[in-house]
Amino acid sequence: MIQPVAVIGAGPFGLSTAAHLRARGIPVRVFGDPMVSWRDNMPVGMLLKSTPAASTFDAPQPGHTLVDYCDAAGIPRLVTDEDIIPVETFIGYGEWFQQKLVPELERVRVVSVDRRGAGFDLKLDSGESFTARAVVVATGLSGLSHLPPELAAAAPDGPAPTAPVSHSSQHHDLTRYAGKELIVVGAGQSALETAVLAAEAGARVRVVARGRGSVAFGAPPWKQPRLRPESPFGRAWSLWALSYYPHPYRQLPAQVRHYLVRRVLGPLGAWWLRERFEGQVRVTEVNGIEGAATLDGRPVLRVRTATGATDRLSADHVIAATGYRVDLAAMDFLGHELRTELAVSRGTPRLGAGYVSSVPGLYFTGLPAAASYGPVMRFVCGTEFASPRLAKHLAGAHG
Repeated sequence: MIQPVAVIGAGPFGLSTAAHLRARGIPVRVFGDPMVSWRDNMPVGMLLKSTPAASTFDAPQPGHTLVDYCDAAGIPRLVTDEDIIPVETFIGYGEWFQQKLVPELERVRVVSVDRRGAGFDLKLDSGESFTARAVVVATGLSGLSHLPPELAAAAPDGPAPTAPVSHSSQHHDLTRYAGKELIVVGAGQSALETAVLAAEAGARVRVVARGRGSVAFGAPPWKQPRLRPESPFGRAWSLWALSYYPHPYRQLPAQVRHYLVRRVLGPLGAWWLRERFEGQVRVTEVNGIEGAATLDGRPVLRVRTATGATDRLSADHVIAATGYRVDLAAMDFLGHELRTELAVSRGTPRLGAGYVSSVPGLYFTGLPAAASYGPVMRFVCGTEFASPRLAKHLAGAHG
């Protein structure tokens, strides 16, 4: 009996990869709850910053785009850059994609993965154990939320909606803060949209962002420069190259690769959010946050102002919209020996051609691949490059 390939994760990258493997006739077992991070960790009322063109899962055959889902669901088509995608529509698309192309998905959790000869031993929370010839890690943002150390002191038991400090990924319903004072730390889309949704739910919201002019919004589609190539992220030669030609990215020096992952497509609000933000949310720009504490149960931030002075800001709660950071230590389902065997760069796996790690047969896709293949791997449209190449490499390596 041919051992299957195990795909861990049922978000955009996991489902797209599994669809490509199935299309090649490769036995595959896929584990996870489809679109769970989008369903449980995104706020009610959220709209996607990405355009429809950047929000389609890559599939091995036509007929499975976001537009195809809209037609099948009988809802208005989302086609142009001016069409805005509600998170509920995107979740519905992912679940439809899964039902069509990955129908054998197993809604169980992988507890552990360990080496076994040329393959891998996996244990499931159902109690089953089995051997896979290869493993694809596509766990998305799960377990990777980043709380800066200067905020951690105000949440000694960890961030939580009921603690003084939480992470933006922990909020599905922001109405709990109606009538409350709320500080949102950050300047990216997650921070700005969280702030808007909380304000619209009745909270008094202040965004605390680092740097002068740190809160900014993108230009609407009709103001994008016309004499530059189109990419899923806008019209710019650099964005076009990073979107469609990530091949050479692995050859850049590590310092450059990590810098570009952080800075390209960095903090910027969606063009359609500006009108809802301005006049509703206060902004305090600081040179940095030096620390945090709690006083009478309220979080207090110690900040450094533009003049170099120290100030204190307090609220009923602080939401850290401070993004995600890849850390293999957080992927505790990977056995300790397996993790120590992996070649890493600043905590992220170093990947070769076809998204394979330094451990033969162990692949990573999605955000953990960004340090090797560029910022496009932070976004759904990265499936267009990653999924067919990973499947092709795996088929060749195990053919």
